[in-house]
Amino acid sequence: MRQYSADLTPPWKKPQAPVPEVAAEPGLVVEEPGTGFCGAVIRCEAGTVTLEDRFGKHRVFPLEPRGFLLEGRVVTLVRPAAGPRRPARTASGSVAVPGARARVARAGRIYVEGRHDAELVEKVWGDDLRIEGVVVEYLEGVDDLPSIVEEFAPGPDARLGVLVDHLVPGSKESRIAEAVTSEHALVVGHPYIDVWEAVKPASVGIDAWPRVPRGQDWKTGVCTALGWRVANTGEAWQRILGSVRSYKDLEPQLLGRVEELIDFVTTPA
Repeated sequence: MRQYSADLTPPWKKPQAPVPEVAAEPGLVVEEPGTGFCGAVIRCEAGTVTLEDRFGKHRVFPLEPRGFLLEGRVVTLVRPAAGPRRPARTASGSVAVPGARARVARAGRIYVEGRHDAELVEKVWGDDLRIEGVVVEYLEGVDDLPSIVEEFAPGPDARLGVLVDHLVPGSKESRIAEAVTSEHALVVGHPYIDVWEAVKPASVGIDAWPRVPRGQDWKTGVCTALGWRVANTGEAWQRILGSVRSYKDLEPQLLGRVEELIDFVTTPA
């Protein structure tokens, strides 16, 4: 025999358990369960909230009760209470300076190894670098570094900082770095084969960066292992770069080295 509940109240008439109300502060990451869209709050206006996903796509949703998931829990988003605002931050985490103009470029420079490195540094530290007047240029390869340093002729008023990929003991890169480092030229690096790896896997939407067999082009191997159907590795890089919103999406091994270089070229000898 079938067992029936003694409560014959239709489900839609039953009172629902209360859920937490959460202020839709900028940067809060939530999911709209009806569409599965997950993103960070970038704007909250009367009756609506705008989310941005990791690919930079925007969606506007109504502020309805029980309308979102926060870390898997149902919540009701509400407009943040009016009050003193926290200082705005740049992508690097520095306090933003409203209306600040770019400083006249210093004689000092920062060189990075490759176009992708330069684009990543610009995206995260661009605001800081313009205020400090630091120009970032990129090397075609670390083999050219000795001639670049010789031509630049670093000195007390024109310091040179260099960021190198895969700077590990005993490598070709480490030997070149040691040869050109001086009081006014600082070469630092991160341990990753390519700057792609300096972006946290979770930010890109993957579990981990795949291991690519020696002798195989690393970027091509990564795309193949991840099943990314892209026309070229440049297209894959734009996907990765689009997932970076701030310093929080980068590994500490890169963050520390870039901050070290900025301090070096902006601090008088």
